Amino acid sequence: MKIGFIGLGIMGKPMSKNLVKAGYDLIVYDRNQAAAHEVAECGAQEAFSTAEVAAVSDVIITMVPNSPQVREVALSDDGIIAKAKEGTVLIDMSSIDPVESRKIGAALAEKGIDMLDAPVSGGEPKAIDGTLSVMVGGKEETFDKYKELLSHMAASVVYVGELGAGNVAKLANQIVVASNIAAVAEALTFSVKAGVDPERVYQAIRGGLAGSTVMDAKAPMMMDRNFKPGFRIELHIKDLNNALNAAHAVSAPVPITAQMMEILQAVKADGHEKEDHSGMLHYYEKNANVTVKR
Repeated sequence: MKIGFIGLGIMGKPMSKNLVKAGYDLIVYDRNQAAAHEVAECGAQEAFSTAEVAAVSDVIITMVPNSPQVREVALSDDGIIAKAKEGTVLIDMSSIDPVESRKIGAALAEKGIDMLDAPVSGGEPKAIDGTLSVMVGGKEETFDKYKELLSHMAASVVYVGELGAGNVAKLANQIVVASNIAAVAEALTFSVKAGVDPERVYQAIRGGLAGSTVMDAKAPMMMDRNFKPGFRIELHIKDLNNALNAAHAVSAPVPITAQMMEILQAVKADGHEKEDHSGMLHYYEKNANVTVKR
């Protein structure tokens, strides 16, 4: 089985390397040729176009920024729809609008190409160590066939429902994560403003009901002033924009999501969009006129 992998950015590059380590026959492409060359040095075959990948692959994995890029890779004149053989499967692991996933999947189906949407959660560290969470939508029999493939990049691979359901789950995840990060930032800022050591507050509450994976991942980063991106603010803005669009399409009220978007936009306006989403802390610090640190 020949696996094509398109999109070798902060997530796609370590994910593709894990597939090579697992023994899969990979052909990879990214507009950044240095990234493709790096994966090729690990044992993959390097391609120089989407068309080249599509023409030889049985399964194509895409990990690109957003809906327009998935649409381009899948449906352009040099894309999967034009160059891939009937029976090829597209596994889109990008985080995009589920409405777009369904439209792209319907177009591919007319050419005999099946599609799964399989976005991930976990950020760069979990992409590197192969412990991502994957949420999958599409035909259940297709999911069953490729679950093992996905498991080499992830600790959790869960079938959610029909095509688009994977991205619905991912957007739900992003709503919860943004809200949790904001709550942690708000609580630590409040602690400092009240004259209490934020590290001691964190240690006091992390073992109770307030404790969470998000708190344990992001509170130390905030207090260490470490905003090196595991998942960039600008990408979380993209995800929440997709969440708002998808929610509005089905008339689901998402007022907390809207508030999180405004906080992220304010942080972006102050020039922090390339930082980790723990940088939501900057919004609270600016308004409270304090600095959170150990």
